[in-house]
Amino acid sequence: MRRFWLIAIGTVGLAVASSLMLGTAASSSQAARASVKVKLANADERVHVIQVEDGTHRFVLHSSEGSVELTPEQFAARVYAEQANRPFWMLVLNITSYAGVVWVVLGFAGQALFTGRMVVQWLTSEKHRRSVVPTVFWWMSLGGSTMLMVYFVWRKDIVAVLGQSTGWFIYLRNLYLIYSRRSGSEESEASDA
Repeated sequence: MRRFWLIAIGTVGLAVASSLMLGTAASSSQAARASVKVKLANADERVHVIQVEDGTHRFVLHSSEGSVELTPEQFAARVYAEQANRPFWMLVLNITSYAGVVWVVLGFAGQALFTGRMVVQWLTSEKHRRSVVPTVFWWMSLGGSTMLMVYFVWRKDIVAVLGQSTGWFIYLRNLYLIYSRRSGSEESEASDA
């Protein structure tokens, strides 16, 4: 029992830490800077605005290939080119690349699984004519919650990560209780024989 809670607390800590690390992406070595959130292809969403020695400003974009400084005119041209040429469906899904489609599909699948658990519980209860929560409900809850947590970490949404991680431990605990009770009853049946 104690071991379960240590694992649970460690996993929540890991989810929070990873979400925080993702939120504080690459940083610039410039002393005076501000940071804005912008969706651009092949760039971190945090764009730093720095003031250079002559008093003008530059935008610093970070990516896996390195950093690049742009003048305000160059930055505006890049933002305009990407936003004006982005297909409507990318605007609706709030993504900047085709790789984002995979993440959105994961989010939709997690939400469908998470919602489907309620349908399963409702149909099972109707069949038994009383409120019943089948084991598959908890497995669907755990699977959907895990998929949504991964999606929300990608979206860098700490509120949603924390919301899903809290429920995640309740689903694990219920599965633990179900399977520990089953193994306990199997052991008592074997000792009775």
